Amino acid sequence: MKQGLIYAILAYTAWGLLPLYWKWFEEVPAGEILSHRVVWSFVLMAVVLLIQRKWKAFREILADGRKMLTLGISGILISANWLIFIWAVNNGHVIETSLGYYLNPLMNVVMAVLFLREKPNRWQWAAVALAGLGVLTVAIDYGRIPWISLSLALSFSLYGLVKKKASFDASIGLLGETAFVFPIALVYLIGLQANGQEAAWSLPPEMLALLLLSGLATAMPLIWFAKAAARLPFSMLGFIQYIGPSISLLLSVWVFREPFSPVLLASFSLIWAALVVFMAASARGSGKMAAKPANS
Repeated sequence: MKQGLIYAILAYTAWGLLPLYWKWFEEVPAGEILSHRVVWSFVLMAVVLLIQRKWKAFREILADGRKMLTLGISGILISANWLIFIWAVNNGHVIETSLGYYLNPLMNVVMAVLFLREKPNRWQWAAVALAGLGVLTVAIDYGRIPWISLSLALSFSLYGLVKKKASFDASIGLLGETAFVFPIALVYLIGLQANGQEAAWSLPPEMLALLLLSGLATAMPLIWFAKAAARLPFSMLGFIQYIGPSISLLLSVWVFREPFSPVLLASFSLIWAALVVFMAASARGSGKMAAKPANS
């Protein structure tokens, strides 16, 4: 479990810092950024599998219709999540993206109960209620249905559930996900080029180089996340996710200068209190399970 915790912290810290990266490309439409992200992620992972000599294993997955369907579903879910996130960041909605990823762990706990038969204890449920109160406070302060937040939370929670139930190697899984949407992204970029509507290739050389590195910025956190998902309870994984939106929230206020109200500060405090309660309850539960064999 310790190794899974490290992978989860690495993944969510990287995702929390991603708004800084996407802000460099505000002049490029979100769909074009997404397409580059998919294409270069696919290219990077293809090279990685070549180096790791895992192409044979990948071809075996391609021949399995059920596994390909799983990869296709997860590829669509994560691509939708990326598109919404990139658009929101570059249109001044970073606070709403952080709200979405605060909502996600609540959905994770519910899905863990419904689909994975995990059974949170009463203190973990208390943490869920406390976090829910914090998120509800943010939503009320926001003043309307936060569709960006809800879309991000739902798409990533479903993606996490698919990853939890799948048993793919992390690099093979990411290649399969990007392979599923790669043709769509490539055709989209070719269409933009043919119609003279592309924006990325007119960027300064250093900015274009940064965009081409989006494959690396995409692949590493997803690989870490896949490794964490395979090692941690799904509900616990969701609460560790609070690292990402907390970083994004701080960036939205201190770097991007989005409005920050006292109500938002109160909800932020409630959510972090929920995280402390949940982690303490989880650690206590793990200690009891570890002690049980010694007494039997």
